[in-house]
Amino acid sequence: MVTTTTEPTDLALAPPVDTVDTADGLARRPGRWLDGWDPEDPAQWVAHGRSIARRNLGLSVLAEFLGFGVFALWGIVVPQLAAFGYVGTNALTDSQQFWLLSMPVLVGSALRIPYSFAVPRFGGRNWTIMSALLLLAPTLGLVVALENLAPFPVLLLVAALAGFGGGNFASSMTNISFFFPAARKGAALGLNAAGGNLGTAAVQFVVPFVVVWGAATATAPNLPAAGWIFVPAALLAALLAWRFMDNLTMAANDGRSMRRATRLPHTWLLSLLYIGTFGSFIGFAGVFPKLLHDAFPTEGLKLAFLGALVGSLSRPLGGIAADRVGGWVVTVVSFLAMAVGAGGAVIALRTNDFGLFMVSFCWLFVFTGVGNGSIYRMIPAVFDVTATDRSPAGRATAVRTAGGAIGIVGAIGAFGGFLVPQGFALSKSHTIDAAHPAGTIVPALLVILGVYLLMAAITWAAYGRKGSALGSHRI
Repeated sequence: MVTTTTEPTDLALAPPVDTVDTADGLARRPGRWLDGWDPEDPAQWVAHGRSIARRNLGLSVLAEFLGFGVFALWGIVVPQLAAFGYVGTNALTDSQQFWLLSMPVLVGSALRIPYSFAVPRFGGRNWTIMSALLLLAPTLGLVVALENLAPFPVLLLVAALAGFGGGNFASSMTNISFFFPAARKGAALGLNAAGGNLGTAAVQFVVPFVVVWGAATATAPNLPAAGWIFVPAALLAALLAWRFMDNLTMAANDGRSMRRATRLPHTWLLSLLYIGTFGSFIGFAGVFPKLLHDAFPTEGLKLAFLGALVGSLSRPLGGIAADRVGGWVVTVVSFLAMAVGAGGAVIALRTNDFGLFMVSFCWLFVFTGVGNGSIYRMIPAVFDVTATDRSPAGRATAVRTAGGAIGIVGAIGAFGGFLVPQGFALSKSHTIDAAHPAGTIVPALLVILGVYLLMAAITWAAYGRKGSALGSHRI
């Protein structure tokens, strides 16, 4: 063991170097900081890097899983508010319920970019601890608000705090991207994303059973329990991150790459397409329990988790298929398939067919996941092909620019999850008549169907048409 010093770092929280293990070149600082991390070094990767990366990935998935669970919590709580006691003068309108579903997505989308920058600023381990503890605010807030039958403005504020869970996705993906070599990065990020997204399905599966415990009556759910179950889980995630995760001093905060990405039209075009896929996934995941409860109240909420489950599991398939046939092909197929699903949901509502409704929405969820995976594969391919400087340095710049674009695309795409419930609320409020005393979401679904067809055409025109600038490349 030999004493050494290192170059100054912009990570203000990184303490001085203690010692270096010359066997793998890693300097270990107090607070579990690692200096000299290089996943592209085969010797370091085999000696210690692989085990360190896998350990951090596993704990990152756990924290992100809980984040997505909190992010989706209001989706399963809102349909049960009336049974809990929000009736009479406390009753919430449809518009207010849709706002409670929209607010976590709005806040979570806005937090994605600052959460991404938090990792290089504070360290991945440190920020994972902090982001896990931040989940106590929306969960304990839910408990206090519901136990006091808080009015709508208070509920809306607590729902906004659930956006902390949505920000976890961005910081988790940013952190894990630094731990793995390029050849393994796609698989690691796909596993991280899918594991986190499964938190949505998990909360929609577990909460309907949990709220039965301690309920005052068989029909009055114990909704505060939905918040309480996250408290020990968030504390455990923070403890495990503190004990076993690592900070990397090499994690660079390359703000210039993001600024370059904002000046390129493909960043905004890909963001539009991601609104259609990831925005649909988040939006539908949030409103599906309410849609199911409103349209088929006798069927209960215990199948609502299936949509988010299949959408999460299908995401890696989109990346795998895109690697084989090209990202634009898979994206076009996804949008066309999503249009079919929206059409099936319209027919199901008009014929009051619960089975067709479930199949149509699960079909929709599957292809939102496939489209998510294919668009994430398209981003680096687009920026590599469009790079004017084909030198190694130029292509390296393109890689960094693509990284900056991913943060922008992810943040803007998530805003689609805000538009979906607001579109349904608008549709219901403008279609109230004798046949539909509470309104109907059919017009909104028809608009969504048209949007999917338009996005399929845009994807083909920009990235697949042979006469286009990129049509001759495998994007």
